[in-house]
Amino acid sequence: MTEGTRLNPKKRTLIISIAIPLAVGALSAFLSGGGMRVFATLNQPPLSPPGWLFPVVWTILYILMGIASYLIYESNAPDAAVTKALSLYGYQLMVNFLWPIFFFDFGWYLFSFFWLILLWLLILECIRQFRKISKTAAWLMVPYLIWVTFAGYLNLGIALLN
Repeated sequence: MTEGTRLNPKKRTLIISIAIPLAVGALSAFLSGGGMRVFATLNQPPLSPPGWLFPVVWTILYILMGIASYLIYESNAPDAAVTKALSLYGYQLMVNFLWPIFFFDFGWYLFSFFWLILLWLLILECIRQFRKISKTAAWLMVPYLIWVTFAGYLNLGIALLN
């Protein structure tokens, strides 16, 4: 790259911030293999969306999460608040990473539902911590919380029907 085409540090940080949740989601999807094939074979509750919708929604949510984490990282908030918020963000991302493996690979449908409750609580707390630093970052996490709420409904329905 020439000097004029190099990314400035803030753009590089934004790209990395978005790449992290996308990579976590991609690796989790890879490890859970044919998750959508498994999903298609299960008895599903009403309002179950088509399988193709899941990767689309998750990609959008991971991008929003990455932007939110970037806003926290680049904020002028005290280091302790940023560290606390981003640590919580990392924890919820790890819990998110494991859910498809528990659900699709192991078929632990009821356990996965309770795991989603843990994820939901972590996301909620992450939103609370983000809000102390950046209201925009907090709002960017709300669609994720809504989707995980819906995923919890689907997960519990599958646990009860299969």
